[in-house]
Amino acid sequence: MIESLVPAASTYASDIDDLFTLIFVLVGFWFFLCQGVFFWLLFRFRKRDGVKSQYVSGELKHEKRWITIPHLLVLVCDVFIIVGAVRVWYDVKQWLPEEAGEQVEVVRVIGQQWAWTFVHPGPDGKLRTEDDIEKVNELHVKVDQFYHYELEATDVLHNFSVPVFRLKQDAIPGRVITGWFKPTLTGEHDIQCAEICGIGHGLMGARIFLETPEQHTAWMAEHSSVSLAAVTPPVQE
Repeated sequence: MIESLVPAASTYASDIDDLFTLIFVLVGFWFFLCQGVFFWLLFRFRKRDGVKSQYVSGELKHEKRWITIPHLLVLVCDVFIIVGAVRVWYDVKQWLPEEAGEQVEVVRVIGQQWAWTFVHPGPDGKLRTEDDIEKVNELHVKVDQFYHYELEATDVLHNFSVPVFRLKQDAIPGRVITGWFKPTLTGEHDIQCAEICGIGHGLMGARIFLETPEQHTAWMAEHSSVSLAAVTPPVQE
């Protein structure tokens, strides 16, 4: 895989990078081959004294093979790209971790002109309870944890883009779109709106904080209105 300038911080980021690398290599091979043949033909059949030009119709069998054979080879390459694309699309867009019995946490992602609002589950690990934590332009998640996101837009089309996850999903007014990610690296990274959504589009940036479980627990304890002790059932002796 060609090393990316943006780190791969989700479980499927490397799969998407590999798909782009496959497309880059296959398309690049045919591009340079075609350019080489093109310039060779220009040189080979350049104007020369005493040599008459020929009219080539492309109807003869030995002429057609210069089109049909490369065409078939390109179609073979397309099969590899299609298979890779369908596999990645299914894993990212159509498969949800809970279907495999994975433990999942849910966050709400709300786009509006021109900011992101993130609603995190509090110490009880559940959304829409009194200990939820709502932050503007800050998303806090922990590594090695499966997340579902519930993506909404309150006004116009937005696009939830997290480059380190290789995640990019339209937010559509009137709809709640569910997707998933699993962070693999700690750090602080960009969140972008990748859909032109108005005059403040270029300022609609946020940050995602990828934290260890200990860091995330400490952050929740600091920002939740309900203490961890209040939502933890007592130990039965």
